[in-house]
Amino acid sequence: MKLLSHIPAILKNKFLLATAGFAVWMLFFDRNDLLTQFDRFKKLKELEESNAYYTLKITEAKAELEKRETDPAAFERVGREKYYMKRKDEDVFLFEE
Repeated sequence: MKLLSHIPAILKNKFLLATAGFAVWMLFFDRNDLLTQFDRFKKLKELEESNAYYTLKITEAKAELEKRETDPAAFERVGREKYYMKRKDEDVFLFEE
């Protein structure tokens, strides 16, 4: 009994001890602990950034497709730039940077 008399009364409170034990369990030992939540939050931010990037790329591709469908000169430009096509009387020179 001498040992228990040196412990403050607040540390003898079983409700406080149960709440502290529960908080420690939830923060460090649970399947959804604090570190896991932080990693998931970081992954969510990366996915949102990549979603914004790909949404931008999709809108650019749709605009390019619409331009190709309406402008006949765009066919020639795409053929020359991407597929290195040329006319019969032309020479093509490729420069690497």
